[in-house]
Amino acid sequence: MMEYQQRNIEVLIIEDDVKIAEINRRFIEKVDGFHVVGIATDDIQAKEQLDILRPNLVLLDIYIPGSNGLELLSYIRQHFRDTDVIMITAAKEVEAIREAVRSGAFDYIMKPLVFNRLQETLLRYLDFHSELNRLHHTGSINQSDVDRLILGTSKKDSRTEIAYLPKGIDKLTLVKIVQAISTAADGMTADQIAKEIGVSRSTGRRYLEHLVSSGEVFADLTYGVVGRPERVYRKRES
Repeated sequence: MMEYQQRNIEVLIIEDDVKIAEINRRFIEKVDGFHVVGIATDDIQAKEQLDILRPNLVLLDIYIPGSNGLELLSYIRQHFRDTDVIMITAAKEVEAIREAVRSGAFDYIMKPLVFNRLQETLLRYLDFHSELNRLHHTGSINQSDVDRLILGTSKKDSRTEIAYLPKGIDKLTLVKIVQAISTAADGMTADQIAKEIGVSRSTGRRYLEHLVSSGEVFADLTYGVVGRPERVYRKRES
């Protein structure tokens, strides 16, 4: 089978509030595999940048000067069939959500935007986009392929969770650290992890705190005879 490389997903943000657009840009670029190629703050800019940039994905606010997000979503679906859309809005109208889904939005996220919720959607989209590329190169499709595209991958699938990591977190190093903690009955400190894996203490601590934030590891404070208390990391029981 011919190998292919997954390019970064190119994202256009359409948001009339410049500060919110910048927050969204920073959120997106925290997730490996995504790159913001443009920001548009009104209908005219949006259509110009869509035509020039041809992004893979658009983050689209429902309220846009000179138009509205639903009209722009319809315009994108009509003129840029290879561009997908995630709607982001403070609107709570059921009809707006229904129309966005009917018009082919990949997802619909409410403001205020929460990084974890956006990250979850981006990773699902990355999986979706990667699967489309794979099918394009293999040239064949079966029912299980269709199911994966439509239903997506289970959130509980740890293989998918570990495949997409924040910048600065390497998968192989993370696996080694998880394995080391899993075999340590009394837990491990950042110093112990650093010596075990062969990384710096600051690097070890960064990986450990990532595991704490993901819920796979928890941390306790231990008090020695002298000196400051240390954080001890332990594998959370499933």
